[in-house]
Amino acid sequence: MNRILDVRGLRVDIASENVSVHAVRGLDLEVSRGETLCVVGESGSGKSVTALSILNLLPRQANLTAERMTFGDIDLLSLSKQRFAALRGSQIGMIFQDPMTSLNPAYTIGNQMMEVHQRHRRAGKAAARARAIELLERVGISNAQARLAQYPHQLSGGLRQRVMIAMALMCEPALIIADEPTSALDVTIQVQILKLLKTLQTDLGIAVILITHDLGVVARVADRVAVMYAGQIVETGPTNVVFGTPRHPYTAGLLRSIPVPGKGDRYTRLQAIPGTVPNLTSHIHGCAFASRCERRQADCTQNAVPLEGDSHAYRCFHPLQAIKEARHAVG
Repeated sequence: MNRILDVRGLRVDIASENVSVHAVRGLDLEVSRGETLCVVGESGSGKSVTALSILNLLPRQANLTAERMTFGDIDLLSLSKQRFAALRGSQIGMIFQDPMTSLNPAYTIGNQMMEVHQRHRRAGKAAARARAIELLERVGISNAQARLAQYPHQLSGGLRQRVMIAMALMCEPALIIADEPTSALDVTIQVQILKLLKTLQTDLGIAVILITHDLGVVARVADRVAVMYAGQIVETGPTNVVFGTPRHPYTAGLLRSIPVPGKGDRYTRLQAIPGTVPNLTSHIHGCAFASRCERRQADCTQNAVPLEGDSHAYRCFHPLQAIKEARHAVG
């Protein structure tokens, strides 16, 4: 597969009052054409900041640096605001978490979808309208022509998210970034949206970066997974490998915390990861997970821990070693 996005050494610091939050700390990430990469982690791990960095949508008080950030043969670090604006929506699509706040309540669905096509493709109104109807039908919205005249508040949450997916596809992007696209929906609708995303990704050959905290979502749709903790990727690899034999204690802890139907009874306590995420306003020496880790040793807090490995990489001096040990760690 051809690599479409390549990010190396990404750092994002966000000024807040008299301190600076080190939201992303030296992140490497890549995704290939036709691939679904899920970025997973707790709230505050830096997932959404990473997505906004790729799209150049960080707040004004954020400072971004990177060794490299390329989209195809385009150097994203050297793009002007105008060229980045032309790239967003045309070659890179975005699906936000809550469609109710992402769609403009003052404009119809049709106006908002057609504007994307007219702006980036310089198409006429008739062509933009035809494209909007085509995509609404493709994402499973019936009576698409009538839907164009409706406003966001007239649609259910599931339909609004389907509209957001259709809008992201208006200009046939090579990459779609979806930030928690199902978290505002009920479970039944979540499954439908995930199936739709996977079908579209397969049919159209689009690369997808899916930001989520839900490991069940990852298991359903991801080709590869990147586990984030405190602004860094701590483990990454093929989903079945990472979930089957996690090497980083944090990944194992996340998997262990998932309730398993039929295992235990109603009095069985869920297994939580002890401790709290470190303060990202201060410099972290060594492994950010060390204070919560049962496997920590002296070197864990003294030296920076590199992300090592090829297809399955992890950031740990003392990883879970044997397959048997890894499986025991996840219950």
